[in-house]
Amino acid sequence: MAMSLPHQIGSISGASLSADSGASSGEGPSSAAVSAVWRAPATANLRVSVRKTSDSDRVSPSPPLSPVRGGGRPDLSVAAQALMSAPPATEEAQDREYVVGGGAQDKGKKGVPVYVMMPLDSVTWNHTVNRKKAMNASLQALKSAGVEGIMMDVWWGLVEGERPGEYNWGGYSELLEMAKKHGLKVQAVMSFHQCGGNVGDSCTIPLPKWALEEINKDPDLAYTDQWGRRNHEYISLGCDNLPVLKGRSPVQCYSDFMRSFRDTFHHHLGHTIVEIQVGMGPAGELRFPSYPEQNGTWRFPGIGAFQCFDKYMLSSLRAAAEAYGKPEWGHTGPTDAGEYNNWPEDTNFFKKEGGGWNSAYGEFFLSWYSQMLISHGERILESAKNIFDDTGVKISVKIAGIHWHYGSRSHAPELTAGYYNTRFRDGYLPIAQMLGRHGAIFNFTCLEMRDHEQPQDALCAPEKLVRQVALATQEAQVPLAGENALPRYDESAHEKILSASALDVDKKSGDREMCAFTYLRMNPDLFQPDNWRRFVGFVKKMREGKDTQKCWEEVEREAEHFVHVTQPLVQEAAVALMH
Repeated sequence: MAMSLPHQIGSISGASLSADSGASSGEGPSSAAVSAVWRAPATANLRVSVRKTSDSDRVSPSPPLSPVRGGGRPDLSVAAQALMSAPPATEEAQDREYVVGGGAQDKGKKGVPVYVMMPLDSVTWNHTVNRKKAMNASLQALKSAGVEGIMMDVWWGLVEGERPGEYNWGGYSELLEMAKKHGLKVQAVMSFHQCGGNVGDSCTIPLPKWALEEINKDPDLAYTDQWGRRNHEYISLGCDNLPVLKGRSPVQCYSDFMRSFRDTFHHHLGHTIVEIQVGMGPAGELRFPSYPEQNGTWRFPGIGAFQCFDKYMLSSLRAAAEAYGKPEWGHTGPTDAGEYNNWPEDTNFFKKEGGGWNSAYGEFFLSWYSQMLISHGERILESAKNIFDDTGVKISVKIAGIHWHYGSRSHAPELTAGYYNTRFRDGYLPIAQMLGRHGAIFNFTCLEMRDHEQPQDALCAPEKLVRQVALATQEAQVPLAGENALPRYDESAHEKILSASALDVDKKSGDREMCAFTYLRMNPDLFQPDNWRRFVGFVKKMREGKDTQKCWEEVEREAEHFVHVTQPLVQEAAVALMH
């Protein structure tokens, strides 16, 4: 998320997804099996397609023979027998309940359930599960390790990609059935953003074609910086309630999508599907696209740039300035805030002494900019809450872990992203309070990072940032969930996550723990022997909770047993995922 990295998970992507090429055949995105015509924004008669695949569709070529175990591909039946002969690793998980505020409860025992993110391209343009054999083996291996469930992106650009109001859920229906078969719970992410252009994006999935057509007609539907650069990752929140998408507003489009998801998968809600994470910006995070990596625009640890220069955002700024009695402040956003790759002290707006951020104008602008983001979250959460009410699922929202220049006075990268957090102001408490009003979970990232691992000249402080967020959610009485920002397989990262998830930030924390942790990401590296051994131990430690009476050596011995038992299955998953 935060740091520019080499391509880390390309090996899992298989055939790259792009806007104009199929996942495996070279064909473009297939049209949905059932056509529909959009008639009016108010209609609820949306057409849905759930593609049923034939047996021949479900069979993919066998992966190459594994170089291990004498060159023969381990048979899944052998793995199943081995698993059956082992002490039941998963019966406990079936009795666990996803509980707001405390995380997972197992007959009164605390602990943090671990979920694993699926590959971004788990569903293809042809609306089928990508690499089915690999997915099956991987899900079974994850379940055997004690993983609670998986997180999957449900892409707006795939499901409603061809025509407004026409939804094809085929691949997701199949993936959910696979998760259910293996006894895994699902966190479903309503991904209303583009895939591609951020750290770890191994494929390209643009916004729906018809939405991009409207953006081409009216470029101001895209977030815009002061130099006129447009960002197509997510539709500008400045037009949230305007009928700019074929007669519907963006919020109406998001709501209709979620409603169709609910109606299509109602039989899974509250059982297999336990959480709906609602995407609210680039990378699915509630923020402005202030640090876009695409085309080298931004590089870590640059401060980023404000994204308020489309006509819809400027119209709101003008109205706010007039209401404030300073109409001259509404003509434009700050123009002395530097460029994407500047540092705070390079700019007049963010410098520590006499910087515009700490002036009357700065307070006005940053209050407006951050409130626009919070109001955007309010609008979508209100809709999501109504749609998923009484379905048994939790609602969550992801907040970015912007830890660079955290030690500076202005916290410039956080400000450009829309978080009004400075040395003198808590920018995360208002977000937590907003989430609390809607009963939503605060999902935060960068839990694996330590301050000393980051560039100190950039005043990076991920540990201090996580602590601030933990305190804000504690004060707002909002459950906190976490993720790692970057792929990590080492024990140091695991130990940091264990420590952070315990939420021992002050003497008032009590028995509070994170309600869940989602591990980034399922790929071939995860199933490498040493990585898998460490991961299984990590999952068991997370499940034990901070009040466990077991010593870590005992937990690690138990983990070693399951590593041995699952070895054939893990080898199957590792080989299949690489092909």
